[in-house]
Amino acid sequence: MPSTEFHADVRLGPQGRLVVPAAVRRALGFQSGETLIARIDDERLVVEKAAAVERRLHKYFRKFEGRSLADELIAERREEAAREGRS
Repeated sequence: MPSTEFHADVRLGPQGRLVVPAAVRRALGFQSGETLIARIDDERLVVEKAAAVERRLHKYFRKFEGRSLADELIAERREEAAREGRS
């Protein structure tokens, strides 16, 4: 992973296209034709490999394995309905 001190000038083309400089592509391991995900983070453009985003999401959602979030939501709604019925 490159140092956060790595800088490269990037220009926005007339049709809104960005060209990622070769040095940046090499440093990040970007390959031609690879899917990248772009997002806005606090007024910054963040571009990541789709595979890296997928790995991060899998890691995050692993903590929910074995749980049914739908069942939990239904139970919460039933509790709310029961409380409202007593009012």
